Amino acid sequence: MGDLFRRNADGTVDFMDRAKYLTKTGGENVYPAEIERVLLSHPGVVDAAVVRAFDVKWGESPVAFVACSKDGPDAEALMNLCRENLAGYKRPREFLFIAFEDFPRSTSGKVQRHILEARLAD
Repeated sequence: MGDLFRRNADGTVDFMDRAKYLTKTGGENVYPAEIERVLLSHPGVVDAAVVRAFDVKWGESPVAFVACSKDGPDAEALMNLCRENLAGYKRPREFLFIAFEDFPRSTSGKVQRHILEARLAD
């Protein structure tokens, strides 16, 4: 299945994440790296991370956290870029702008997606 679980001391298991990070929206697999490549192609985007968000209709939908330079694009410009380069079901449903230093990173520098997903739940 590609799902990762943790076995607890009492024998129960907890779902942790997917081995291959993807969003399943309306039965379609969407890989965040594909969306991030499109967003990072804009010269005003400094960093981007796409996470999955709960969606009543589709199950999950992609949401993009984006850090931009001072004169970076707005959400409309990013959506237009995505329209030109991605299928409709792959486009982020929302763009959340954060500072580059606000991306939660592991000691190896990878963005910790689970922390960004937790921000969506708050």
